[in-house]
Amino acid sequence: MHDPAPAESALLLVLLALSAAAAWRRFRPVWIRIRTARPDAGYRLRPLGPRLARFAREVLAQAKVIRYRPLPGLAHAVVFWGFLAFAGVTVHHLASGFGFPLLSRETAFGRAYFGAVAVFAAAVAVAITGLAVRRFLVRPRWLGKISAESGLIALLIFLLMATYLVDYFEAGSPALLRANWWLHTAVLLVFLPLIPGTKHLHLALSPVTVFLKRPGFAEIPPLADDDDFGLDTGKDVTRLIALQAFTCVECGRCTEHCPAAATGKELDPKQVALGFRDYLRAHPPGAEAPLLGAHLSEEAIFQCTTCGACEYQCPVGVQHLPAILGLRRGAVNTGRWDDDHGSQLFVNLERHGNPMGIPAAERRRFLEEAGLPLYDGSQEYCLWLGCMGAYDDQGRQVVRALARVLEYLEISFGVLPQEKCTGDAARRLGNDLAFGELAAENLEMLSERKVRRLVSICPHCVRTISTDWREYGEAPPIEHHSELLARHAHRLPERREGSITFHDPCYLGRYREEYEAPRAVVRRYGALAEPERTRDRAFCCGAGGGLFFLGEEQGERINRARTAQLVATGAGTIAAACPFCRSMFRDALTGREEAPQLVDVAELAARALPSEGSAGEG
Repeated sequence: MHDPAPAESALLLVLLALSAAAAWRRFRPVWIRIRTARPDAGYRLRPLGPRLARFAREVLAQAKVIRYRPLPGLAHAVVFWGFLAFAGVTVHHLASGFGFPLLSRETAFGRAYFGAVAVFAAAVAVAITGLAVRRFLVRPRWLGKISAESGLIALLIFLLMATYLVDYFEAGSPALLRANWWLHTAVLLVFLPLIPGTKHLHLALSPVTVFLKRPGFAEIPPLADDDDFGLDTGKDVTRLIALQAFTCVECGRCTEHCPAAATGKELDPKQVALGFRDYLRAHPPGAEAPLLGAHLSEEAIFQCTTCGACEYQCPVGVQHLPAILGLRRGAVNTGRWDDDHGSQLFVNLERHGNPMGIPAAERRRFLEEAGLPLYDGSQEYCLWLGCMGAYDDQGRQVVRALARVLEYLEISFGVLPQEKCTGDAARRLGNDLAFGELAAENLEMLSERKVRRLVSICPHCVRTISTDWREYGEAPPIEHHSELLARHAHRLPERREGSITFHDPCYLGRYREEYEAPRAVVRRYGALAEPERTRDRAFCCGAGGGLFFLGEEQGERINRARTAQLVATGAGTIAAACPFCRSMFRDALTGREEAPQLVDVAELAARALPSEGSAGEG
């Protein structure tokens, strides 16, 4: 607006003050909840380099937003980039209302800048219209219920763009352009106080959340001290959890990829984030009311397989797994959780050192029958059997197959005379005492045996040893057997077996970001047929998070849903790379007519060796 009257400037000042005051009034409770929340134990801001790189990738480039939903993702990205482009225009617009315009169209920079913003305005208008059509007409189920606020925000954004374009092209008389200026101003002043009370607060919080979130994937934070039992009441909510709860954009990507939600369970990762938000809004800071109850469901929390699909997909930095496992910790460590299967699991770990409750003598008997050499410190690898490799019949088959392959490759290895469970199930179910004891005992044993390098058939063992044990000491480096086999694949004989489909274990794929190694092995023995959900979008088998030992009581069984996806490829063989996955698929294939063969990648390699070996199972 050119030459504003003093009355107009005064009116603008009053309206701007009212808008800012209303925005702060709505944002202040959010700020208080985040600021007064408990500090996050073990949190470190440095190093800054990886944080800045992630900020550039996930915020500025909107990589996560676009990657898995290209069209709506690109539309959201255009809106975001449009807001960045509009920052200078908005400041200029308000300054001109006081007679102090910051930019001039008479300069080369002004012409270029205002012209670029006009292009963005047109793109944003198209993008927000498309998103509104998707939200209110297409209505994907994972977006949840339609809200009037979403429609109002979309309308305001469209009006901001339209009124800017009218001003840019000077489409009208001076009186009309002056009215258009005030309409644009009114939309801005209404838009500002609306944001803090809606999910659109993510526009301001998500860049901060992405920058500040814990490094790594699905990292379980340490407990602060002996009085910290996890997330039990409001006083246990940390700043990161509070920040992420208010950041959730409710896009439903986590819901869309959650195996529990997809199979009719109560768990919905989005509702976990919103449950924390609702609790924080309903209770004062440091409240003593239990977190599990009106806003967060205990049953839902213990349906999580910890597959990590929710956290992997989230475009605004919400880390679901630390929150879910924190709630499990609070329920288990305080004795609130009452589950017969869970209680038996913890007793088995305490008495027998394995979750099955099988005497250790059975493991020793297997070592003798299989003729596995004992680790004496001279071998290249210590083969960590894990509970499934030591006590499960199918897991033992995989161990035998891997041993044959290692012998063929002339890679020396040995096994420990004794092992205890890594504590994976106890860790994921929230029993810190059981996990800590198992980790400490195993670390001491590995140190005594002077183990330098580990290899395991179990991705859960690999993750727990390499990452979770760090709280109690440094373990020797460990790798998954598929990684070892892939490095030596060129030395193994080939044997073409038709089409093979491969299932990505969550703890090898999303957790370790290893997708190529097992495929390099599989491709030597057949044509790879990828299932519908594969690589970092792979559907969980249902065993993780301790659920292998708890079972499923609601909805369709996850292993059956995943098995159906694998069978739908038409492949004659299903290849697994995790003993838990293999066991879950074995159960799901039972009773199927013309079921495909089910093997581990190590068995594929072993049965191609010159002498006859294990052929897996049909």
